[in-house]
Amino acid sequence: MRELYAPIEPYDSGLLDVGDGNLVYWEACGNPDGKPAVVVHGGPGSGCSPGSRRCFDPARYRIVVFDQRGCGRSTPHASDPATDMRHNTTAHLLADMERLREHLGIDRWVMYGGSWGSTLILAYAEQHPERVSAVVLAGVTTTRRVEIDWLYRGVGRFFPAQWARFRDAVPEAGRDGDLVAAYARRMEDPDHAVRAHAAAEWCAWEDAVLSLEPSGRPTPYTDRVGAARLAFVRICTHYFSRAAWLEDGELLGNAHRLAGIPAVLVHGRLDLSSPLDTAWELARAWPDARLEIVDDAGHKGGTGTRTHVVEALDRFARTR
Repeated sequence: MRELYAPIEPYDSGLLDVGDGNLVYWEACGNPDGKPAVVVHGGPGSGCSPGSRRCFDPARYRIVVFDQRGCGRSTPHASDPATDMRHNTTAHLLADMERLREHLGIDRWVMYGGSWGSTLILAYAEQHPERVSAVVLAGVTTTRRVEIDWLYRGVGRFFPAQWARFRDAVPEAGRDGDLVAAYARRMEDPDHAVRAHAAAEWCAWEDAVLSLEPSGRPTPYTDRVGAARLAFVRICTHYFSRAAWLEDGELLGNAHRLAGIPAVLVHGRLDLSSPLDTAWELARAWPDARLEIVDDAGHKGGTGTRTHVVEALDRFARTR
């Protein structure tokens, strides 16, 4: 079992003006002269966490973390109904990452992230392969429509009572309607009570899908409270109701653009949220990627997931 590195604090941080009135929070940790690496958080809308820094050897890495538009310490915050979500799309996030890389004077960086973070990393690496030295993904997603439909409808076969509650919270969608779009509309309602109720039901469903996993907190989504929960659900529904503005199957179809970028894909076999087949398909399309399947882990990870991630980042720290 591989332990995480000791907690560290940033040596630098700031708010980067990325246009459209948005300021993106970023921080740098570890060795200022170390190998550059960036953490791309999940959600979308989760915000970065201090724990992500601990996957990296602070003596070898210059670790950059940031909060994507609308969440965490970035402003304006998506919990505020006045925040214009038209300026929060996948294309905007990719441009923000490039602007941050240039602002920090980084030529190439190792990219690490999971869940939605893996989708965003793949989109970035396919657009800017010359800026990526290596990739580590945990809980691989590509945000295809089939993945979205599985998470918010198909997997309900395993949790019929919880899914019925999730569905019935937005009766305007109809029995066979688009639940994600209905939740997205609710999260734009001017009534705070409507938004809060929709966010609570969304998080309850997300927790239900992960409830069989042996590791991690039992209610990681419901544990979000207040503005953090509202922003998370508003951003999630905004992105997933639009399939993240990606052509269906785009990231797998363009995997040839990743040729020459070494990668480790870590995925739990017990992941009902993001089933293993997506990671398996990506590994087949990306010859430079190695798929590590963790038999006793799900989407929340665990000791096996952590060991593979830390060991991969340790190896990449020693390469040019």
